[in-house]
Amino acid sequence: MSEFDFKNIWTGRIDQGEIPELSLRLHQLIKPLSEADQVGLALVGFCSDEGVRRNQGRVGAAQAPNQTRKFLASIPWTAQQAVYDAGNVVCVDGDLETAHQNLAQQVAQLLDQKHFPFVLGGGHEVAYGSWLGLANHLAARPTKPKIGIINFDAHFDLRTAVNGCNSGTPFYQIAQASHERGWEFKYCCLGVSEMANTQALFQRANELKVSYRLDKQMTLNDLPAIQSQLQTFIDACDHLYLTIDLDVLPAGVAPGVSAPAARGVSLEVIETLIAQIRASQKLRLADLAEYNPVYDQDSHTARVAARLFYSITGGVNP
Repeated sequence: MSEFDFKNIWTGRIDQGEIPELSLRLHQLIKPLSEADQVGLALVGFCSDEGVRRNQGRVGAAQAPNQTRKFLASIPWTAQQAVYDAGNVVCVDGDLETAHQNLAQQVAQLLDQKHFPFVLGGGHEVAYGSWLGLANHLAARPTKPKIGIINFDAHFDLRTAVNGCNSGTPFYQIAQASHERGWEFKYCCLGVSEMANTQALFQRANELKVSYRLDKQMTLNDLPAIQSQLQTFIDACDHLYLTIDLDVLPAGVAPGVSAPAARGVSLEVIETLIAQIRASQKLRLADLAEYNPVYDQDSHTARVAARLFYSITGGVNP
């Protein structure tokens, strides 16, 4: 973990002249994890864009966790939902492999303590560390866990790690790690762009029995079919890990990402599906990936990230 300036990051407006208990914002309630006195939501930053660099993308996502926190600070919150900040895991000197292990250790510890971990990336290499933490937490159970990964993303991120892992390899890494553990690989990728994935990746997705849906099949008119597909996937899982790559959104909505989408999926559709995932009561872990403050016009993407965070957490227990 790195040094973390909690007080200067978690600051914001305080509403005067309103009913105090109904006017609270996140910065007024969040505590350092060291002060945890009950089970709650726990934030972890993953400061890495090493995977993006290795994947020849636009670097800058390492700055995302603290920048995202600034926009989370003033969102409405309820005192009934305890929330903590566990600080940042930092990728030092390009050592992504160690950063993954450090993130996994942090996530597993939070789950062991019965908190709900919410990881703020970072490039989408964050996904391997997030999943590994959940996997390590569940590994001691007598039965094989059925972990379902739901990824909103324009990319499958199923590339093979030829020259080391990167932001395009996490779900293939997870597939391999699942096989080594004798676990079934359950992966649902929603919002896939045909222009952003080669035929080799579509073939690999089919070989791995990935449940996926193209971005052009993710309109409001498609919602009943999407929800049916998603529910079938959820029903086959015991635990869910939700990961959102912000490049799944249209570039005009989320310009500050490593790889902007030419088409993308609307926020209306994504938020409706998030509500369905929450309703399952199976969600154990979530993260946001690929926010890149360097390219964020007027902080549009940071505001969208904050909205998605709220959609997932809702100010109440997931």
